[in-house]
Amino acid sequence: MTYTSKKQPKNLLEFEVTISPEEMKDFYQRALGETAKEITVSGFRPGKAPLDLVERQTSKIKILEQAADIAINQNYREIVTKEKAWPIGEPKIELLKLAPDNPFIFKMTITLMPKVKLGDYKKIKVQAKPIKIEEKDVQKVLQELQQMRRKEVVVNRPAQIGDRAEVDLEMFIDKVLLENGQIKNLSVILGQDFYVPGLSQHLAGMTVGQTKEFNLEYPADHFDKKLAGKKVDFKVKLNNLYQIDLPDLNDNFAQGVGKFKNLAELSEQLKNNLIQEAQVKEDERQEIEVLKQLVVKSAFEELPEILIESELDKIVNELQYGVENQGLKFDDYLMHLKKTRVDLRKDFIPKAEERVKTALAVHEVADQEKIIVDDKELDQEVEKMIESYREQPDLLEHIQSNQGRNYLYNLILNRKVIAFLKR
Repeated sequence: MTYTSKKQPKNLLEFEVTISPEEMKDFYQRALGETAKEITVSGFRPGKAPLDLVERQTSKIKILEQAADIAINQNYREIVTKEKAWPIGEPKIELLKLAPDNPFIFKMTITLMPKVKLGDYKKIKVQAKPIKIEEKDVQKVLQELQQMRRKEVVVNRPAQIGDRAEVDLEMFIDKVLLENGQIKNLSVILGQDFYVPGLSQHLAGMTVGQTKEFNLEYPADHFDKKLAGKKVDFKVKLNNLYQIDLPDLNDNFAQGVGKFKNLAELSEQLKNNLIQEAQVKEDERQEIEVLKQLVVKSAFEELPEILIESELDKIVNELQYGVENQGLKFDDYLMHLKKTRVDLRKDFIPKAEERVKTALAVHEVADQEKIIVDDKELDQEVEKMIESYREQPDLLEHIQSNQGRNYLYNLILNRKVIAFLKR
């Protein structure tokens, strides 16, 4: 066997391999032996018939093609080992010449794992931000708990700020109904105009069954760009009206929430919870910054398409899981965005490239610093995940699969590398 090699863009390595007729005779005999196990020759047990009889009952071209497969598999391993290559995925094979009593010539293209040249990663520094929880933060959570325990009473009077109204809403610009601008039985708490600024002042004073028309000018910086700075005409019908009665924030309230003696104890627990949540977010911010600096300080060979495509698969699957986990259909979500899956993948290419670079850099640090994940650590992580997701059989199956274990392996490795870089 002889071969020539040529480096191609996108970190591809192309080989043109030639196997002599003499070498192919051996592969042909091996293919003939495999064929003998699969066919029946009258008068002989399976696999025991003379090979010349087997050859007569089978297409020689078919045997030659099988011999080519055996030759490719064997020589692929030999070439990769000799070249000390680190291939990703399966090789791409192109047959150039395959005929009896002739050299077998084929082209083999493999994708190489790109090399990473790390910068001075030991000098990476991230400044920690102090955790500060104020009294207003605790009060906000208390008010949310208060809202969760509210009571609603149907009332037959003009609507007031603080009431909850259910309305049919139609929105127009220049007398044209907006896309998704017709909403039935929309729930609105008067005084909380998150989406439609100024709506409450027009609902206040309305009575059940009443219809009202008015217009509002949206602020230029409104988050919905289709409406920002636009004058929108509204037609609203009030269907139902509820008075919201909130419980008093006192010791009785605290005792009803949980095993708290008084409101002060509940407030202290909420403050501690907020501190823990803020610390988790700060840790995540530091980790993201550490990895960002690691990538910036590193130089990468050209990223292969196979790695980018694989990462795009993961990103889109993660998004789809998140959307469907909220009870929505992913196709409806795409329709709302006015995008196809192809569009989505194009949008996510920069993110995929960044994630690939991050993974490559993390693994390079692990190699250089001899950071490893042993079987015991991996098994413990798998058990922890199994305990957390016992009620989700599909997820449990994935966690225990090779793909799931590989994901958890990389997760632990990332933690170890980040801890090393942050020290």
